[in-house]
Amino acid sequence: MTSLPLGPHQPLPPGHDTAAANLTLAVLPRAEMADNKQTSVVGKSEQVTGHVISTTIGGKNGEPKKTISYMAERVVGTGSFGIVFQAKCLETGEAVAIKKVLQDKRYKNRELQLMRSMDHPNVIPLKHCFVSTTSRDELFLNLVMEYVPEILYGVLRHFSNGNQRMPLIHVKLYTYQIFRGLAYIHTVPGVCHRDVKPQNILVDPLTHQVKLCDFGSAKVLVKGEANISYICSRYYRAPELIFGATEYTTSIDIWSAGCVLAELLLGQPLFPGESAVDQLVQIIKVLGTPTREEIRCMNPSYTEFRFPQIKAHPWHKIFHKRMPPEAIDLTSRLLQYSPCFRCSALEACAHPFFDELREPNVRLPNGHPLPSLFNFKQEVRMLKF
Repeated sequence: MTSLPLGPHQPLPPGHDTAAANLTLAVLPRAEMADNKQTSVVGKSEQVTGHVISTTIGGKNGEPKKTISYMAERVVGTGSFGIVFQAKCLETGEAVAIKKVLQDKRYKNRELQLMRSMDHPNVIPLKHCFVSTTSRDELFLNLVMEYVPEILYGVLRHFSNGNQRMPLIHVKLYTYQIFRGLAYIHTVPGVCHRDVKPQNILVDPLTHQVKLCDFGSAKVLVKGEANISYICSRYYRAPELIFGATEYTTSIDIWSAGCVLAELLLGQPLFPGESAVDQLVQIIKVLGTPTREEIRCMNPSYTEFRFPQIKAHPWHKIFHKRMPPEAIDLTSRLLQYSPCFRCSALEACAHPFFDELREPNVRLPNGHPLPSLFNFKQEVRMLKF
């Protein structure tokens, strides 16, 4: 399956596949899922652009009913799950992104349930949802979200195409917000994203606010409950997944975020494996051969230990000589074989690499102030001391 951003569609480089095998193409019973919203669709689902989708919202708890209509302007992503398109609300002129998913009436939609449980500045918000049908009686779920015009992958390409490195202040700002968003989803709703990558990170080009998006692979992980290991896009796939672990934790997102940090610093992916096996080879080239204890920590059921003995490549030799030691230190703390040794998202936010963001007079290169970064009330309340 293919996982797509809610920003402008960008061609994916080789290896940026998404093994979102656990994507739930399912639906709630119509009345429960649609929140009393009745929907009609103008035009066929195969021809979205230029058509109008209208839905009635409200009518609960004494609220008046009102009709909202969306003009579909352009498709920004397609995949086996359905499509994502940019639309304009005809009543307000607001731009939105709508993820339209073909549904099976027998099941609930996990992505919808998770998005309803989340509310954070660094997570894409769900505005509302509604169901629509076609002339062939196909049922679709439409997730209406905030439209953010850029994705981190596109920002990376902009700098690499200009043969430039991303300014370090931008690297700090973007990765800090990624960890802040992960700290929230991991602790408050208890969600593991399972597909953190530059294509699933939205960036507002004016404010530089970052939002995690595409929760089609996300899941609440329950201790002792098995999960599929073939998940997460290859370049960002944690090694325990490659070793076939099924009882993993939210630390797989931490590994992925560490890969994103390294990519922003290097201007290219750190582990560009051409296959699942080659992905492990790329990791071993940097981290060295995992010890038996590290393999046990990743997957206690893994019994094959036939690996060539390769020494770890020093982190300071992977980055250029002028790279701040704090950046190298944080990367090394995120990209550990043993999941329990990786720092948490909240710990990453407190790392000295981000100290510049905490300075009272810090500004963006264009002189504008930073977005709001330091409200952790929800996350701290969920900590168990």
